[in-house]
Amino acid sequence: MFTSLQLHLASVFLKIFLRNRQAILFSLFFPLIFIGAFSFSGGERDPFLIGVADQSKSSISSEFIQSLEEEDLFTVLEGNFSDLESKLLAGDLEGLILIPQNFVSLEELGALEFYVDASQTRQVSVIQKAIDSSLISIERKIRNTSPLFNIELKDVKARPQRYIDFLLPGLLAFMIMNLSIAGSGFNVVEYRRRGILKRLFVTPIRPRDFIVSIVLARMLIVLVQLSVVLSIALFALDIRLIGSYFSFYLAVILGTFIFLCIGFALGSLAKTQEGIRPIVGLVTFPQIILSGVFFPISSMPEYIQPIVYSLPLSSLASSLRDIANDGASFFSLSYPTFGVLIWVLIAFFVATKFFVWKEVAK
Repeated sequence: MFTSLQLHLASVFLKIFLRNRQAILFSLFFPLIFIGAFSFSGGERDPFLIGVADQSKSSISSEFIQSLEEEDLFTVLEGNFSDLESKLLAGDLEGLILIPQNFVSLEELGALEFYVDASQTRQVSVIQKAIDSSLISIERKIRNTSPLFNIELKDVKARPQRYIDFLLPGLLAFMIMNLSIAGSGFNVVEYRRRGILKRLFVTPIRPRDFIVSIVLARMLIVLVQLSVVLSIALFALDIRLIGSYFSFYLAVILGTFIFLCIGFALGSLAKTQEGIRPIVGLVTFPQIILSGVFFPISSMPEYIQPIVYSLPLSSLASSLRDIANDGASFFSLSYPTFGVLIWVLIAFFVATKFFVWKEVAK
């Protein structure tokens, strides 16, 4: 499968990396720090702290406040309006409900006044929907009516999914992209600057042999890094991998290959280490934002979703997430898996076609 020349070059590049103690420490501790920074993001959001100023003191207002307190979404703080308003202005409250004096009977209910900081616009809609739900519940109790429809929640996965469960596969894909491009693109520029590629150019080594050897060496390094992070996630953060490890690591290997090849192509465009940084940022930064690493792609506008799904990081992150969270197999040939395979061919073609030994690509 691999020639003896490719295996020999891979061992040489691996020895070069192992002699760099700073690179070894960075490669080991960076994944630990990175996953540690997100380890506390898996918990549920704390309830909204809202104040309630009851000027009515009626049975209906008391029932309304009790209904709010039963909502898991809220923590209710009662008091007079002026004190609660001061807390809201100071940022100690996320909302303030004023129950007017005429909130006494169903026939003469006054409008509830809801005060909120204008900067908390995303929270307003959530709180307002919960308040509306509470009002409907109170009205049904008073009128002694039952809802026409009931919703019974059926969890087909029979397991809760935390945000960290969703986040981890995307973070691993993000790390694969960064570590792979840094291990190929930046190294190629450095080898060219030091004249290593110029010397290799006069040997029988072909670009394909050079690329395959670095891919093998860097892939081993990335697999070790990802295994460290995954082990911490499984044992320290209590994350379960639903799918098979074989499918998961196969996706990791193919994803590493994709971004290593992309790094080679980027390294052929840059002349210096300073020159490759903005080029890499131009390729990686939009993918970090758009590829569903931190939030689902389905939450984006529909017209942009086909473009987003076609990105290499999107394909890798979605494939890892399907395997880890849904138990999918890599061989099921889903759209993410198909995207990974397509990008393997594209990335390898671009890397071997446009790889430059001596000069920078024009």
